[in-house]
Amino acid sequence: MENKSLWKKYKENNDQKAKEELIKKNIQLVKMIAGRLFSKYNGKVSFDDLVGYGSIGLIDAIEKFDHTRDIKFSTYANIRIRGAIIDQLRSIDWVPRSIRKKHKRYESALKQLQERYGDKISDKQIADKMNMEMSEYYDFLDEISIYSVYSLDKKINDNIHFDIQSDYNKFQPEKVLQKQELIEELTEAIEELDEREKKIVQLYYYSELTYKEIAQVLDITQSRISQLHSKIITKLSLKLKLGD
Repeated sequence: MENKSLWKKYKENNDQKAKEELIKKNIQLVKMIAGRLFSKYNGKVSFDDLVGYGSIGLIDAIEKFDHTRDIKFSTYANIRIRGAIIDQLRSIDWVPRSIRKKHKRYESALKQLQERYGDKISDKQIADKMNMEMSEYYDFLDEISIYSVYSLDKKINDNIHFDIQSDYNKFQPEKVLQKQELIEELTEAIEELDEREKKIVQLYYYSELTYKEIAQVLDITQSRISQLHSKIITKLSLKLKLGD
């Protein structure tokens, strides 16, 4: 059955079989988004759980989608699925409080150093600020890496509730200005990173390489990629004018 026919049957006749068929036809999108987040969160959460959370978002998207508008369902659903996963992860409090506290401490130290020295801050400066030896500091970055990524995702989701890479402007015109401002802020923040940091952002978020693959490209260890990523994400998070 063609998608247009399915949408018409469900939306105009409340045909539940058509709805079930729409879910089946789009479940692969849920798995794709769940897979990206599973890799992004370094396998710290169950892939099956992410698919389950994303499926809730898919059903919500199907129920709320206006099939008469000139918008791709996959674009709209991407936002709902990703948002549902992040919302559910927040609700189950999956990151230990100790990690949250450590991340807050790191964010505070980085912010104070940026206010004094600008963006070009060395790991040694941060380690000294936190009264840590370098080996202890690198272990610390490894420990908070997962929350660094999740924290930025949550901030964006809470404030705008959209996927930066999606093109959803026409469907929610009231969000266009906020989205444009956020993209501009994020672009400016990325431009202020050093060249290696920019390369990691490009490889991780746009080429969608894993830490292991990025490590091979840049010829440094996988652990070092994780540490640098934590630093990058915290820098970007501090630059964006978003609430906690």
